[in-house]
Amino acid sequence: MKRREFAGSIIAAAAAAVLPRNVRASTASLAAPLKVNGARLNAHLAALAEFGKNPQGGVSRVAYSDADKASRPYLMQLMRDAKLDVSVDAAGNILGRRAGSDASLKPILFGSHTDSVPEGGMYDGDVGSLGAIEVAQSLAEQNITTRHPLEVVIWQNEEGGLWGSHAATAVLTPADLATVSRSGKTIREGIAFLGGDPDHLERTRRAKGSLTAYLELHIEQGGTLEQEKLEIGVVEGIVGIHQWNVTIDGFQNHAGTTAMNNRHDALLSAARFIEAVNRIVTSEPGRQVGTVGRITALPGTVNVIPGKVECTLELRDLDAKKIDGLSTKIQAEAKKIGAMNGTTFAFAQVTDNVPAPTAPAIRAMIAAAATELGLTHKTMPSGAGHDAQDLAQLCPVGMIFVPSIGGISHAPKEYSRPQDITNGANVLLNTLVKLDVAP
Repeated sequence: MKRREFAGSIIAAAAAAVLPRNVRASTASLAAPLKVNGARLNAHLAALAEFGKNPQGGVSRVAYSDADKASRPYLMQLMRDAKLDVSVDAAGNILGRRAGSDASLKPILFGSHTDSVPEGGMYDGDVGSLGAIEVAQSLAEQNITTRHPLEVVIWQNEEGGLWGSHAATAVLTPADLATVSRSGKTIREGIAFLGGDPDHLERTRRAKGSLTAYLELHIEQGGTLEQEKLEIGVVEGIVGIHQWNVTIDGFQNHAGTTAMNNRHDALLSAARFIEAVNRIVTSEPGRQVGTVGRITALPGTVNVIPGKVECTLELRDLDAKKIDGLSTKIQAEAKKIGAMNGTTFAFAQVTDNVPAPTAPAIRAMIAAAATELGLTHKTMPSGAGHDAQDLAQLCPVGMIFVPSIGGISHAPKEYSRPQDITNGANVLLNTLVKLDVAP
């Protein structure tokens, strides 16, 4: 069976669709919570997973890959089915627009991404993207007109560095566009590959204050909700992420003829540095995390004392001051380690993503929507980065989490239950309605 036929058959099998109303309603007139067609949403997720399906049971739909490009006509058709006006912006983001009853109001933007990490899963990003399309289709089928214009967005290349949302919120420099992505294409080449126009990215950028709000539904990518048997996470903020390339210089020498007390071993300094990062980060109360995720010893030969080590340092927390404080302590400790071993440390910062608190008013709306739907919930941080982090520079943002079974993400075994996905889309729908009627 061809992919298109497969998608059509499973969508037809999900025919428990919400019936259209005969009378067009406004969000202000609604009383009971609205519901999406959960069977259809989960069928759409299964169909999307066919694009880039890998032998491990997950998805390899890396941004700018053939699988990424092949999935886009399917996504755009789903948007058209939801009565959205579809376009691709200069950065290669897919947008679906629906007019509101009051043209003077600013749009409400909501969505996520559909690119994956290599050998990833079928839920990260996809749940929020297809959940947003399902919300738009449910509104259309139930003949509900919002006051605000609505925009559903599928951001390109979230996994490789939030490039699609970054193009909407900041200026991409020539160096940015020359960055090589996981597909092997540069960001410039990737944008063009998806049908964007990298020479006119100014057409993509949004002005601060030009949106009413941004909402994003997402899987948790951690195990908190499942462990606590909760159904919805109300995200209080997205952590700041600071990353450094760390270079440790020692002295390369013969491993057999150099006495232990005469060595300037860069790898020994690196080992002590890694232990220091763990010790310093865990010495303070809180939810901060620190990681040395990559390390290379040079020249990398069994009988040579390493003269150089290149490694990374990453710190994450909701509090920017705490990240700065931890960084200061770690670099001071590195200096002591260097003096002890006759080595030197150099830190080059490569990422400085600031923490992005969500809007308290939107958090309250998400919690109220969950309560009205009879769903348990808690307020929690996001330890992973999301496109909402960029949008927080322009407008109030809100994020909704649903459980990730086993806390697994970025892996083929990533899984969220169909009912949890439906719950999340229902909360997204009713939060949007509350936003729409808010003064």
